[in-house]
Amino acid sequence: MPETITCPNCQSPYGYPTEFLMACPECGHEWDPKEVEEAGQVKDMNGNVLQNGDSVIVMKDLPVKGMPKPIKSGTKVKNIRLVDGDHNIDCKIDGFGAMGLKSEFVKKA
Repeated sequence: MPETITCPNCQSPYGYPTEFLMACPECGHEWDPKEVEEAGQVKDMNGNVLQNGDSVIVMKDLPVKGMPKPIKSGTKVKNIRLVDGDHNIDCKIDGFGAMGLKSEFVKKA
């Protein structure tokens, strides 16, 4: 465990390790540092961590509003950009243009 770490609750720099967790002397919050590290990560349907610039493969036919055909399963999407929100991947797909995808419907290529 690290010697000190910033509290995720109040941003105090005085977090310290207890037996199994980290604790904050200012607000009393206790947390597991492993969970805090994983909280900001975007994972694909298999649990692989995605990063900006990765390529992914769509694993389910996805209907698109206003388009006559869906994005087919097996479509490869290059150079993704991770964003906050419900649709956590921004990308451009040939034939469809710019759009947002949910990471739960893709796998890392």
